[in-house]
Amino acid sequence: MKSFYKGTIILIVAAFFGECIEFFVNMILARELREEGMGLYMSILPIIFLVYIISGFELQVSISKFVAENRPKLHYSLVQHALKLAGYAILITLLLTLIVVSFSNVLNNFHPYVKWLLIGLIPIAAFSTIARGYFMGVQEMGKIAFSNFLKKGFQFLLLLLIFHYLQFDQEKSLLSALIILIASEFIVFLYLISLFIIQMQTMRKVSNTTISGKHARYKLLAVSVPTVGLRIFHAITNAIQPFLIHSALLSAGFGAVMATEHFGMLMGVAMTIGFFPAFIAHSLMIMLIPNVSDAYAKQDYQKLRNLLQKSMSLTLFYGLPAVFIMYVFSEPLTSLFFSSTTAAVYLKLLWPYFLFHFFIIPMQAYLIGLGLVKDAFIHTVWSHIISFMLMYLLGSQASLNMTGVILGMNTGAILLTMMHYVTICKKVGITVWLTRPKENVI
Repeated sequence: MKSFYKGTIILIVAAFFGECIEFFVNMILARELREEGMGLYMSILPIIFLVYIISGFELQVSISKFVAENRPKLHYSLVQHALKLAGYAILITLLLTLIVVSFSNVLNNFHPYVKWLLIGLIPIAAFSTIARGYFMGVQEMGKIAFSNFLKKGFQFLLLLLIFHYLQFDQEKSLLSALIILIASEFIVFLYLISLFIIQMQTMRKVSNTTISGKHARYKLLAVSVPTVGLRIFHAITNAIQPFLIHSALLSAGFGAVMATEHFGMLMGVAMTIGFFPAFIAHSLMIMLIPNVSDAYAKQDYQKLRNLLQKSMSLTLFYGLPAVFIMYVFSEPLTSLFFSSTTAAVYLKLLWPYFLFHFFIIPMQAYLIGLGLVKDAFIHTVWSHIISFMLMYLLGSQASLNMTGVILGMNTGAILLTMMHYVTICKKVGITVWLTRPKENVI
C-alpha cells in the first residue's frame, strides 16, 4: 500500500499544478474565442478525443494491466507485440479518418486544415499510449505525472505568446488553439517515446522470456477491445451531446447563435470549473488499474477491499468541500471567464454531476482491474440512454431549456455511480457500507 500512496501523491501534486495551468488555458481560450468560438472549440474536442482513443486502441490500459500482473521477463516480448498492434491501429484509424473527413459535413464549420491536424494526431496517439501504459504498469508514476504537466505547460505557454503578440479572426483563432493542442500532444510524445526507447534497450540486454504473438494479442485485446469500446462509446456520446443539446435548445425557442453560446458557457465555463478537482480522481484511476489488477491476480481480496475503502474515502474527503466551494462561489469563479450570471447558475445546478463523477472515474479503473470492463460498458450505455432521453425531453421544454438538460445530466451521473458501486461491492465481497457481510465475519 505504501507504493500506492506514494504514486498517488506524486500524481495528485503534478496533476494539481497541471489543472491550475489548464484553468488558465481555458480562461485564455474563453476570452479570445468568446462564447460562440468557445462553443465550437468544445464541440470539436470530443472528435479529437475519439481519434486519439481509436488510434491508441486503449493499449495503455491493457499493457499496464499485463505488466502489473506478470514477471519482468515477459515485458519485452509483450511490448514488441504491442508495437505491431499499434501499427495496425494507425493504418485502420488513418483509413477511417480519411473516409469520414472526406464525405462528412461534421467539420464544415471549421478551417480546412483541421482535418490534417486530426490525421497528424493518429501516430502520436498510438505510440504515446504504449509508452504511457508501460510506465503505468511498472508504476513509474513520476514520468506519467511529468508528461501530463508538460502537456498543459507547453499548451499554456504557446497560447499566451501567440494570442498576446498576434491578432486573428475567430476562425483562425480557433485553428491556432487546435494546432497548439496537437503540438502539446507531440511534445509529450517526444518525451515519453525517448524514455521508452531507453527502457526497451535496457530490457533487451537482460534475459527475457518470449511469448507467442497469438497469446500476446489475446492478453492485450481481451482488455483493449472492451475498454476501447467503452471509451469510443464515451467519445461518441460526447460528440453527439453538443448536437443533442443544441437541438433541444432550438426546440425550446433559442436561436442558433444563442444555443451555441449557452452550450459554450455550459461546457467551456461550468464544466471547466466543476471538473477542476477531478485531477485527484484521474490520479486515483492511474494508480488503481495496476494495483487492483495485481491484487485480483493474486486473489488478495483484503487488499481489494482496502483499495476500495481508501479510494472512496479520499473521494468523499475532497469531493464534498469542492462542490460546496463551487456552489457558494459560483459567480466569482465564472466571472473569470465571462461576465455572465448564466454560467454561474449552470455551475450551481451541476453540483451532483461533478460530485458523482469524482466517484465514477476511480470506480471505472477498479472495474477494469477486476476484469469487469463489460459491466462498465453496459452500465455506461444504460445511464447514457436515460440521460440523453431526459436531456432532450426536459431541455426542449421552453420553461426548462438548459435547466432541463442539466437535470438529465445529473440523473445519468447518479445512475452510473450506483450501478458501478453495487457491482464492485458484490465482486470483492463487501457491503455498500464498505463492511464485510455478517455471514463472512468470523
